Amino acid sequence: MKNTKLSNSFSSGIKDGIPIGLGYLSVSFTFGIMAINSGIPIWIAVLISMTNLTSAGQFAGIGLINAGAPYIEMALAQLVINMRYALMSLSLTQKTDKSFNIIHRLILSFGITDEIFAVASGKEHEIGTNYMYGLITIPYLGWATGTLLGAAAGSILPDSISSAMNIAIYGMFLAIIIPPAKKSRPVLLVIIFSVVISFLLHYAPFLNKLSEGFAIIICTIVASGLGAVLYPVKEVAK
Repeated sequence: MKNTKLSNSFSSGIKDGIPIGLGYLSVSFTFGIMAINSGIPIWIAVLISMTNLTSAGQFAGIGLINAGAPYIEMALAQLVINMRYALMSLSLTQKTDKSFNIIHRLILSFGITDEIFAVASGKEHEIGTNYMYGLITIPYLGWATGTLLGAAAGSILPDSISSAMNIAIYGMFLAIIIPPAKKSRPVLLVIIFSVVISFLLHYAPFLNKLSEGFAIIICTIVASGLGAVLYPVKEVAK
């Protein structure tokens, strides 16, 4: 009981969140540079990261802002891209203890990301609010700080270097998709579906007239839908 209480403390959450925060620092640094290159002021770039905690959503948002997309298109794109966080939050409620009232759930849902969900759901015991607040704190600070540093660097670096550093985002996405694709054939095929659909939406007549936001929405829904139909996850009998 004592060990469970200790591992569920705020300090334990801080400790578990440090590696995530360091990883977010580097990714959000790239976001800061891209935001500045898109003409977004430093303070707005930092404000975006302080009020959002979604790498894919923010990077897609920058592209939509550059394209002058309407608010409804941006809202739909963000809804589709970030839908998984709602599912993660629902799944995580099965591991929460009695300290989670409605206020704590609303506040802590803001900080649910892929990495934070993975760490929290991997705990062998129920998780409490103190632990979750600690787990979210360092990643949140790392995301906001990295954005600030990247935006500041992008504003003083030569345009050639600043633009070249934008390629880091592609390296990040490759680092995310390659490991699971090597281990899982369904994941690999869903990635291939995404590439093919994206290619068609970009080059096919008529389809290439779709805005970037709706192209993202269509690509995400169709690729994930095909994956769900062709490779359904079998329920494990209890």
